[in-house]
Parts: sequence; C-alpha cells; structure tokens
Amino acid sequence: MKLTDFATPTFFENPYPTYQTLRAEGPLVQVAPHALMSGHYDVVDALLHDRRMGRSYMEGIRKLYGDEAPNMPLFQGFSRMFLLINPPAHTLVRSLLMKVFNARQMEGMRAVAQTTAHSLLDRFEARGGADLTAEFAFPLPVEIICRMLDLPVEHAQQLGGAASKIAKALDPVPLGADELQITSAAYDELAQYFGGLIEERRAQPGSDLISMLISVEENGQTLSHDEIVSNVILLFLAGHETTSNMIGNMLVALHRNPQQLEGLKRDHAQIPKAVLECLRYDGSVQMAARTALEDIDVAGARIARGTLVFLSLGAANRDPAKFVDPDRLDITRNEGRVQTFGAGIHHCLGYRLALIELETALQVLLERLPQLRLIGLDTLSWNQRGNLRGVDTLMAQW
Repeated sequence: MKLTDFATPTFFENPYPTYQTLRAEGPLVQVAPHALMSGHYDVVDALLHDRRMGRSYMEGIRKLYGDEAPNMPLFQGFSRMFLLINPPAHTLVRSLLMKVFNARQMEGMRAVAQTTAHSLLDRFEARGGADLTAEFAFPLPVEIICRMLDLPVEHAQQLGGAASKIAKALDPVPLGADELQITSAAYDELAQYFGGLIEERRAQPGSDLISMLISVEENGQTLSHDEIVSNVILLFLAGHETTSNMIGNMLVALHRNPQQLEGLKRDHAQIPKAVLECLRYDGSVQMAARTALEDIDVAGARIARGTLVFLSLGAANRDPAKFVDPDRLDITRNEGRVQTFGAGIHHCLGYRLALIELETALQVLLERLPQLRLIGLDTLSWNQRGNLRGVDTLMAQW
C-alpha cells in the first residue's frame, strides 16, 4: 500500500475497507520511503505508549514540503503546539494546560453545553428541518470554546472557518501549493487575532482560559507569548473541529442503525456508552503520527530510528482481534478502550470536554426532536480529509 491510497474519493467515502486491507498486509506496512503504517490495535496501542516513539515535526515537514518549509509561520506555529513536541518541553506545557483542563473545571462545562445546545435548537426547531452540520454540530463546540476563551460568540463562525482550513495541515498526505497558501493565510489570521487578544488579557486579566494560560506557572516557569498563541489556536482547533465532525458521524452511525437508535431512545441512560461506541465505530480523528527516536522492535519487526509511523486509529478501532464483530454498531458494547483519543503522553487533553459535548448534543436532540430523521443517508458528502473525518452537510427533518 502507499500513502495515496488514503486520499482517494473511495477512501474518503468509506475508509474501512482500505483499513481492512492495511491490517491484512501485516502489523507494520511500508507506505512511503522511511514511513510505515499500522492498523492493528495492539501495535497502535503499544507504540502510542512507547516513550521511544515521539515527534519529529519539523523533520517531517522538511521531507514533505522541502528545506524552506520549516521557516513558514504556519509550520513554526504548529511546531510550538504541545501536541507536536517531545518531553521535556511537552511535559512542562502539558502540565500547565492540565491545570486549566482538570476534571472539576470540565464537569462545570456541562451546564454551558446544555444551555448552548438548547439555544441553537431554539433558532431552527420551528422550521421542521435544518442542516445539522451548519446549524448545530459546527456552532455547538465553537460557541462553547468561545465562552471558555471569553470571545464574542459572533466571532465564532469566522474563527471556526479559519480553524477548519488549518486542520488540513495535520493530514498525512501533503497539501498542494494552493491549499498550502490558503492554510497559511488562515493560520496568520488566527495568530494575529489571538496574539492581540493575549496582549489585551495581560493588561486586563479575567477568569477565562486565555487569562489562565498567561498566569499558570510550574516551578517558576510560564508559557511564552508565542507558545500561548500556538496552543490557544490548537485548543480552538481541537475544541471544535474534532467534536463538530464527531457529532455528525455519531448521528449518521445511529440513523444508519435504526435498531440501535430506537434502543437509545428508550433508554437515555445508555447515551455515554453510545457515544463511546460511535467514537470507536466511526471516529472523527482517524490517524496519529509518531517518529522512532531509536531502533524499536515491535510485532516481530524492526522500526529503524527516524522512521515515520502512521498509527491508524480508525483501523485499530475496527480490529477484529480486539473487538467482536467490529463493523457492527453496538451501543451496549463493553470491550476495550477506543483509540480515538490516542494514548500515552499525548492522550487528548480535552477528552472530558469532548465527551460532555457529545453526550449533551445527543441527549438534547433526542429530547427535543424525537422524530428527527436524516435525509440522503446514502448520498452523504464526506469531507476530503485523511485524518479529521466528517460530513460537509447533514440535512434533517422532524
């Protein structure tokens, strides 16, 4: 197999047959020079936890885009995101951010999520139909992260659009020249906006997430201005793009499996388990990448130092060696941990918030629109991304 197999129209429509082929070819499959991929649950899980696997972001950018690419503000900005750096720098930034994203803080967001979800439904419920992607799945997490950052909600759509554009920079297949230019412009827009906001909060701090990032410290160490800019952009991106796509994926999965949906309607207590099963069945985050920091032996094969390894979370979540009948949606399933949030030191920092948003979105829709049905389930338009999977539109009636 080769990397381009994971960027075809057929793959974007339904990646799971391609993942089946990937798993059948072995635990580690060469997809490009000095690049491997795995779709086996045990291999993916082992490598996500292995400290000998890390990030080599700028070297990867140099290989994909050429020697001058690491000088671009887009890639410079991404290189400061804690998601893409190694210890000890990662350890400091993550520990500072964890003070903001602790369990108590996140559970307090449930009421905010419920208020936001009901407010969104108030805007379109009476019409009897809507594009749930544009009017619910997209604005829900955007408005919540705006409240966390104390941003005007009316800025949400513009900022969310820019964040959606820069998300393509995380795809495993390199961007074309035109796409790269659009992505770079979107990053510059976000960096300028949040850079100015950070300076305002330094002068007039509040109780918002940005003010907390400015003030947190550990052993006398704090985040620099550029680190805060990059990581606020990351939080904004992660705080809406993955969740908005997942709301759509979750609704599609349930409506394509009406018996599971009916069971959920009868018993709302199953919502948390249903969300986890949908994350396994068709997660919005499909891929993670790591670089071997030294020679590693795994699954009877050697990964040479410097090798880029793509870890297919989507394939691991459908591995029959881990899950019984993995291509079947089962909201009562209780088998293993889903890989969608990653694992190890880079396990998703905002997973609690994501679960709260997904559970709230599903519960509010079931309560207020019990007759909701999706239109065109067999002709959905999936976004053209190898990593962040989701639908462009999701028309519904009730």
